[in-house]
Amino acid sequence: MTEGATPRIFGFVQLDFGGALGVADGRYVVRDDDGQSVLVVETVGAPPPPRRRRRRPRESAPDPMPETLPLTRVTVVRSDHPFATEEDAARWLDETVADETATDELIADGLAHLNRALHASAVASGDPHLQALSPSRTTAVRVGYGSGEQVAEGAFTAAREVDVHGGKSKRRQRDETLRPQERLAGILGGREQLDTCETLILRARADLDAGRPREAALQLRVGLDALLVELADAFDDPGHSEDMATLESRRGEAIAVAAAALAGDLDATQLATVEDLTALCERVLRRRRVLRG
Repeated sequence: MTEGATPRIFGFVQLDFGGALGVADGRYVVRDDDGQSVLVVETVGAPPPPRRRRRRPRESAPDPMPETLPLTRVTVVRSDHPFATEEDAARWLDETVADETATDELIADGLAHLNRALHASAVASGDPHLQALSPSRTTAVRVGYGSGEQVAEGAFTAAREVDVHGGKSKRRQRDETLRPQERLAGILGGREQLDTCETLILRARADLDAGRPREAALQLRVGLDALLVELADAFDDPGHSEDMATLESRRGEAIAVAAAALAGDLDATQLATVEDLTALCERVLRRRRVLRG
């Protein structure tokens, strides 16, 4: 910036997580079909680097105090949308935090950038255990604005802290319906088993939400086949029978779109097919969970 020039102001969403993430500290330019953003990752209170040799086991106190975890602060800067004035930025902040839907979309967009980085890091390092993050994993979420120099360092001119843990948004209601604590206890206690199709369809949804349609199409291909076998006689319900018949009749579409995914990018019609069939599989799984109680 030249001397005397007015610093440009940018909006951002900032997410704090307990512990270290799988992305090294730094600033990353993220480009996609919607434009360009900057992902800033900073670990606060990082532990000292690991020893060259593993420390020998030592006696532990009966009631040990947990060690303090580092905090990872992730700032996603809307670098494609600078504000002309600070007044414009303040107005955007007021309007965004006043609209729950707009706030949720901004947070979802920020998490999508972070999860894209986590996925890329997992593939680049060959680590299959790096997992996507959700709002429930955050310790704090902020929406705000600041100059380019500020936001590049995770700082800001003004920000509002957003509560993503309270309330009963549609997303939270859906998550509670799909993953009830009672079923978790049954699975862990060996009283209930997970079907293979549940894992595969869940992966297809994760790939779709992360903007990986080719991977989603391939997951859907085997997930739909598994669902048709595993849930063929799951229970007697007219809606279930109708949906299963629909999936059986459209199985060829899943096979075709998976073959297209192997050859290259999907077009809009093929992507819509993946979205539609994945949603239908999810409806079958959701109905079974509800009817099982």
